[in-house]
Amino acid sequence: MKPNITISLPSLIHRIGREAVKQAQAIANQFDCDLKRVRRSRNWEVIGEAIKIQSFSTELKNQGDGRFNFLIKKVDTGLLSHSDKLEPLEVKLARLIAANSNITLAELIHITDCTLAEARTARLNSDAW
Repeated sequence: MKPNITISLPSLIHRIGREAVKQAQAIANQFDCDLKRVRRSRNWEVIGEAIKIQSFSTELKNQGDGRFNFLIKKVDTGLLSHSDKLEPLEVKLARLIAANSNITLAELIHITDCTLAEARTARLNSDAW
């Protein structure tokens, strides 16, 4: 299970407008993300897995009309602090093993929070190359 992240979007409606927010909510739902108000305040937040939020941001960029510039900027800035979650586990394990071939399984498990079986599989795959 991948943990959800939350990115704060202060005064979203004041910045992009109600109709743009409604469109952004529909796009967010396509990527299994929630774009919603924080209780009864004027602040909003987007909640979801980091990779899905990144896909949501990419789709907003593909809309291309500039209405979502504030939202895109805030989401991309928020994703910078979660860059470790944007990389799939297999790729991260392969990168760590390639960077340090003497890394132990315990270190891999500690760094990536993977299982012993996943660490062993990554080590086996890296040795096959």
